[in-house]
Amino acid sequence: MTDAGRASRKPRTRRPRRDRGARESLLSITLVLEAIMFFFPMLVVYGKHTLPAGVAFGGGIAAIVVLALASRMTGSRAGVVFGWLLQAAILATGFIEPFMVVVGLVFLALWVFCFVKGGQLDRQNAARRAALGED
Repeated sequence: MTDAGRASRKPRTRRPRRDRGARESLLSITLVLEAIMFFFPMLVVYGKHTLPAGVAFGGGIAAIVVLALASRMTGSRAGVVFGWLLQAAILATGFIEPFMVVVGLVFLALWVFCFVKGGQLDRQNAARRAALGED
């Protein structure tokens, strides 16, 4: 491309990034961690021959994809509700592999902590911005 061609192109303008609250960020991180974690139970279920290989890997990969996609939805009320339903679904995997009840409870505790603490941080930040007159 010639120098004249480069000069005639318009510079890219980026959309301003949407401000994400603490709750949205923390819940999103929790779901991504759950998606990463789900790889290991998938291998355990396959290795113990609890489920056929296709079901073990298909279900595991589907769960990973759903958790990863759900992490992008935590900015809406529906996304948070969906996250709560996913926590219940992870606990329900304890019927397939009993140790998943323990893993599910740990992640449920993390989810509840992030939900509560993220909300507190968002309220504090909103109050600080209001006091400074930023909003």
